[in-house]
Amino acid sequence: MKILVPIKRVPDPQTNIAVRPDGTGIVTDNVKFVINPFCEIALEESLRIKEAQGEGEVVLVSIGGKECQEQLRTGLAMGADRAILVVTDGPLDPARAAEVLAKLVAQESPNLVFLGKQAIDDDANQTGQLLAAMLDWPQATFASKVVIGDDKKSVTVTREVDGGLETVAFDLPGIITSDLRLNEPRYASLPGIMKARKKELKEVPLAETGVSAEPKVKQVKIEPPPKRQGGRKVETVQELVNLLHTEAKLI
Repeated sequence: MKILVPIKRVPDPQTNIAVRPDGTGIVTDNVKFVINPFCEIALEESLRIKEAQGEGEVVLVSIGGKECQEQLRTGLAMGADRAILVVTDGPLDPARAAEVLAKLVAQESPNLVFLGKQAIDDDANQTGQLLAAMLDWPQATFASKVVIGDDKKSVTVTREVDGGLETVAFDLPGIITSDLRLNEPRYASLPGIMKARKKELKEVPLAETGVSAEPKVKQVKIEPPPKRQGGRKVETVQELVNLLHTEAKLI
């Protein structure tokens, strides 16, 4: 089984983020970047599937500048077999990213595409769904449990929904997006880091995919969240109700 795992380079969740004064993005000076946590979960589950079957290939994909090599090397050190970097001058919006992935799927012919459900930088939660629509493949989003069929041609996925848990099954090829509770990703071992240096990391210019870099959704401005206001004490329940109605506008 071949599994294609797209990963995204994002700021470390523990990093303090500051917005540029002109609102065009975040300040990246001295900011540590890592694999998007949901992508890391998708990679871990793909490695577990390969290990359980005793064979297969896990192929990483990232879209961005050459600095994304760092995150791809980390994924290779965790156990992925090879990596592909689609080189662009900047990040693509979810629709364009899905178009690039669709091109790579046509070239690689994977049995499964395993993505994180969303990236923590924009929280778009769109790429997996858009890719499934483009390929006309079945999909299971927000996966908390994945079981590959004995025939290796089908999969059963338990997914988290608003009302609880839902179980879906479909024939491969297909697309799965990982939720937070699917697994706990492993750390890259020292032997894995050494092996990663010799694994293939192929760079493909965006132009070779035939996909335009022109975004379909344009980011107008980024603003930091408003500062939290201090609490207020009230003397009576009626005063609380009045504040909820007039200021918080909750009732």
